[in-house]
Amino acid sequence: MKKRALISVSDKRGIEAFAKALIEKGFEVVSTGGTYALLRENGLEVKNISEVTSFPEVLGGRVKTLHPMVHGGILARRSDPAHMETLAELAITPIDLVAVNLYPFGAVIQKPETTFDDAIENIDIGGPTMVRAAAKNHASVTIVVDSDDYDMVLDELKQGSVSEDVRCTLAAKAFRHTAAYDALIASYLTQEEFPEKLTLTYEKKQDLRYGENPHQSAALYGELSAGHTVITAEKLHGKELSYNNIGDADVALELVKEFPEPAAVAIKHMNPCGVGIGETILGAYERAFDADPVSIFGGIVALNREVDEQCAAKLQETFLEVILAPSFTDEALAILTQKKNLRLLRVDTSKQARGMQVTSVSGGLLIQEQDDFGFAQADITIPTRRKPTEAELETAKFAWTVAKYVKSNAIVIARDKMTVGIGPGQTNRVGAARIAIAQAGERARGAVMASDAFFPMSDTVEEAAKAGIRVIIQPGGSIKDEDSIAACDAHDIAMIFTGIRHFRH
Repeated sequence: MKKRALISVSDKRGIEAFAKALIEKGFEVVSTGGTYALLRENGLEVKNISEVTSFPEVLGGRVKTLHPMVHGGILARRSDPAHMETLAELAITPIDLVAVNLYPFGAVIQKPETTFDDAIENIDIGGPTMVRAAAKNHASVTIVVDSDDYDMVLDELKQGSVSEDVRCTLAAKAFRHTAAYDALIASYLTQEEFPEKLTLTYEKKQDLRYGENPHQSAALYGELSAGHTVITAEKLHGKELSYNNIGDADVALELVKEFPEPAAVAIKHMNPCGVGIGETILGAYERAFDADPVSIFGGIVALNREVDEQCAAKLQETFLEVILAPSFTDEALAILTQKKNLRLLRVDTSKQARGMQVTSVSGGLLIQEQDDFGFAQADITIPTRRKPTEAELETAKFAWTVAKYVKSNAIVIARDKMTVGIGPGQTNRVGAARIAIAQAGERARGAVMASDAFFPMSDTVEEAAKAGIRVIIQPGGSIKDEDSIAACDAHDIAMIFTGIRHFRH
């Protein structure tokens, strides 16, 4: 008896060659709908599924393979005499290979014109049923859900049959395929912010050379419906991104998106080390560089305007790992691509809604909303006698925005449209302030200090006063706020309360 293959695919890449090779190896090929039509157009002898089921495709194609003649042929255990007797009694031909992939639900829902009804019609029912059936019975049936695996299967068949190890590997891949598909549908239909079961699906983008350290293996996975991110960025030049590059680049991109004006962000070890805004992108980068010329070395830079020749010339003066921007002129690329290993990423830097933030912990996940709270939403109050000038208020807004992306406890000192001191990730707030003040030096005099959370006592104000800080912006809300207010009044410092904190762990 000829072996039988059932082929029904939405992704038709390589399917004609695969079906032809199967036929040449003695398989009878059964197919459905558009796949059947395509194979016939290419001159292949293929049997329509209706010839197997003796039943037409109905309900606009919703029902075509859901039939005992199909699923009996897939699920029968070849080692069970009773199963094989049943097949013989019912004239059911065993199906030895199933090549199926599913309606493109993920691609459909990303199209802006897709309606809810369109999405529902692209939920595959018969496909997943066949895939799961074949994967369950992989002891006897080869299941193929990925066109990239066609050659591997054909190579196995050249040896006579598909080996048990390969059938098991393909079955596991098939269950991942249907699991990811169902997770995507569940996510699309779920309205609860935190449902009782969380179904996430990511696809592998690439293996990484290593993780945070060379002794750790790592890989990059991306959401199927990700927007403008580092993962979806187009790499124009340079070697592959590392695990640490990707983490730093993500922070750089999200921070630079915060600014409507030309902005440049330099990131080192997941913390901003220099941020600047300007009339031009060159001016913004010069400020970001001047903020901390030491730490930027080997860092990641994100810019929210096209990189032109003048900006590229300045960028190439310093060793950088990655540069992200919405575009690069030809002249800029000619300059920057002279550095063989410098990664250049083109990515949209416009602000957009973000999904949930997912963080792994041992044995589970922490899920929270993204921190998209902006200065315009803050409940601004000024409890001190001195009030900030309009220019100081703009600088305070800038510093407060940067502080949102600095690891807690965080202090940012800014002036003249740039950061001049950043104290990240300290175990106490006055310690973070001292680091930022030391870095700022004389530039702290007349500057603005931003804090990601409230001052638990007035010691940070005292440090700010000694450095010559003129404005402090912080959330407020401490039981000792009055002490900080009194200290500001004593030193003629304006203090702004925002009513919102920005812890970043």
